[in-house]
Amino acid sequence: MTNFTDELETRLCRYAAIDSQSDIDSMSQPSTDIQFGMLNLLRDELTEIGAEDVTITEYGVVLATIPATAEGPTIGFLAHVDTAPQFNATNVKPRVIKGYNGGTITFPDNPDLSMSPDQFPYLAEKVGDDLITASGLTLLGADDKAGVAIIMAAARHMLENKDIPHGKIRVAFTPDEEVGRGVDPRLPDELGVDWAYTFDGGRLGEIEFETFSADGAEIKVTGVSIHPGFSKDKLVNATHFASKIVQTLPQWAMTPETTSGREGFVHVVDMNGGSSEMTVRVIIRDFELDGLDAKGQMIRDVCNAVAATEPRAKITCEISPQYRNMRYWLEKDMTPVNLATEAAKELGLNPKSVPIRGGTDGSRLTEMGVPCPNLFTGMQNIHGPLEWVSVQDMARATELCLTIAQRAVKG
Repeated sequence: MTNFTDELETRLCRYAAIDSQSDIDSMSQPSTDIQFGMLNLLRDELTEIGAEDVTITEYGVVLATIPATAEGPTIGFLAHVDTAPQFNATNVKPRVIKGYNGGTITFPDNPDLSMSPDQFPYLAEKVGDDLITASGLTLLGADDKAGVAIIMAAARHMLENKDIPHGKIRVAFTPDEEVGRGVDPRLPDELGVDWAYTFDGGRLGEIEFETFSADGAEIKVTGVSIHPGFSKDKLVNATHFASKIVQTLPQWAMTPETTSGREGFVHVVDMNGGSSEMTVRVIIRDFELDGLDAKGQMIRDVCNAVAATEPRAKITCEISPQYRNMRYWLEKDMTPVNLATEAAKELGLNPKSVPIRGGTDGSRLTEMGVPCPNLFTGMQNIHGPLEWVSVQDMARATELCLTIAQRAVKG
């Protein structure tokens, strides 16, 4: 198999330096104009390497075709270009640690920051690998620019080596995955595949077909506004009642920092406003729909209980679906999962499936009729300054992409 490490290192460092953070508060599509820095670049790069039907859709997805060289199913490979809004992603300075020695990693722009195998055991498995991190003040953006680099390297390889047998391949790079809006309702038809894969996973060998189901709650608290100097028995401070709601929600259990495995959670992600009106946003996660519903009802009950203490306050709670566990559909037809598993075994990997404590574009695509499991990239510690990825893990993911395409035409 071709050595892809140099290409992947170059691609990821180039892509990571481009600010493409999404914004949950923006209703535009994509949510931020800066994502076009990546989208336009990828459109141009796909055109340069000879892909066909290259376009950017009205809703901000780059689509392209790698023509078939053999009879077989049409398969899609997807990654998202946006980076998470949770942490600074401006002026990312990727750096490469060649031949990691197994010691503590420090960061040039943040001397107080470090990480070691004692904290993150997966690092101990990567001794000798080339690691990419940021400089300490930003996230890296390997989520999911590692996936972008993997698919681009595989696409370039297939287009340059037309003797490799594979069916029609569709490439898609989506915006706004991090804010839950990466899959427009038009995408399944325009993608036009039998099934697809997202490269948006973590550890080497992981092939995931189960995600959280997810809802979002938006709580609005409207108080009574009046000049504080003349507010005796009149003012109703929305900030106080929003704080009561947050304080009443679980804090010592059922939160992200207190749960693991198959446990769901309730997570307050944003609280803003003032004494007149406050908005609290909460995300709700569970692997099963009854657990999701129960957590949503608990939030409603908390809001109603706080509202009952002050009739003059208006408190509303709107709960909206975000995505659903892809297992509900994939377990009915495991063809794409089994294909990826056999491809991984062919490469000498140890494929394993663990439920994703999150979601991917594949969650929405699967729900909309396009089966779409998730595959590893190697990315670790995502959404923060300790994010890193092994170039060698990315190279194995590239090999997996190519092997899946070839095995699909062998039946």
